[in-house]
Amino acid sequence: MSETIGFIGLGNLGLPLASNLLNAGYALRVYNRTASKAEPLVAQGAQQVSRPVDAVTSGGIVVTNLWGDASVESIVTSDGFLEQLGSGGIHLATSTISPAMAKKLAAMHAQHGSVYVEAPIFGGSEAAVAQQLWIPFAGPQIAKERVRPLLRAIGGQGIVDFGEEVGAATLVKLVGNFLIVSAGQSLREALSIAENNGVDPKAVLDMLTTAPTLFPTPIYQRHGKRIVEDTKAAPFRQNKVPMKDVDLFKTTAQQVGSSTPIASLLSDLLRSDEARV
Repeated sequence: MSETIGFIGLGNLGLPLASNLLNAGYALRVYNRTASKAEPLVAQGAQQVSRPVDAVTSGGIVVTNLWGDASVESIVTSDGFLEQLGSGGIHLATSTISPAMAKKLAAMHAQHGSVYVEAPIFGGSEAAVAQQLWIPFAGPQIAKERVRPLLRAIGGQGIVDFGEEVGAATLVKLVGNFLIVSAGQSLREALSIAENNGVDPKAVLDMLTTAPTLFPTPIYQRHGKRIVEDTKAAPFRQNKVPMKDVDLFKTTAQQVGSSTPIASLLSDLLRSDEARV
């Protein structure tokens, strides 16, 4: 690959995504606030930079994988980022943020002649390593075609186009994460009741999640396996992501007048779980 890609954000998911790009033959300039996290990528041949703007090539592609609204906006508004990306540049954002922020960021890029493409990712670090990610994406069509090979290279086994209106793919991610958290909480409750009534929760899980029965899906299988190992434990304990994403789902719904009784309950349950840690 002749093009050098910028990559910003080397957390639990960002690190394997960037590693996949290197393995696919892309040259990378990488930045992370905690510099030591870039060491495995430097060992693979990536160039580490000390500022976000230094990862950006004029007219090139920069990928971000960051925590949420504030962190993505902070990078985009950091000194020189938009100016350096400039005309023809593409910011490929793989974070889970709010649709409102995604639209705000797209407008900022447009003012500088660059393009914002949203591609939030379904799947964690293990799925990234296994090249089993699912990725909805949205943005201008020409830019999407330019970044599609990168999405395949980072591990996208399924890449689904949700049109040119930024915010659509982010909404899909929030809807999906809401359903994932709902499934996890429901599993914990169901398997706990089974155990407390003297029924083996693992046997229950095996029956209900083995094809062709009711729930032969990775979400129920993975979370269920985690829960049967300790039915007293919250499936998302010590993980702030579910609470953040459920709250984003609620806020987005409120902005269009949709009610969220289940999401509100989930939010309360997650906070209760956190308080018990």
